[in-house]
Amino acid sequence: MVMLKVALGLMSVVALVASVPAMAHGQEIANDLERCGASARGPAVLVDVRGFVAATGKVRIQSYPATKSAWLTKGEWLNRIETTVRPANGGMRFCLPVPQAGEYGIAVRHDRDGNGKTDISRDGGGFSNNPSISIFNLGKPGVEKAAFHAGTGVTKITINLKYM
Repeated sequence: MVMLKVALGLMSVVALVASVPAMAHGQEIANDLERCGASARGPAVLVDVRGFVAATGKVRIQSYPATKSAWLTKGEWLNRIETTVRPANGGMRFCLPVPQAGEYGIAVRHDRDGNGKTDISRDGGGFSNNPSISIFNLGKPGVEKAAFHAGTGVTKITINLKYM
């Protein structure tokens, strides 16, 4: 009887672990705003990006788990949307699904000439929570400054682009 209870307990733990979605890394996705629409179930983050200084080039937006080991680490992003800059009223809107409710960070880069390289004197960027950036931290704030909580539904945030 004791062995049966232990086995059932172990199966419950295995079922619980199996039901928690893994955080897949490196998925390039389309900007499907329907995923953040009125009938969307989430979890997802609706991001308004504001402050484009030019309607040229490409914009890249990436979500990360809000951990020191993953934040802004190459290949550790969860989802990425990269598209041509087409701001309406100075901004663009993006929908980034997240695997589950929890802590995340989002980074945005405006590559003004679309060459795929970061030119710190021309290109712009921003982060969730809009932390201050400077030449001294190379425009990369710590995860504790950019982390936010995404709930089970659609979480709305605004990121203001900054240019050096």
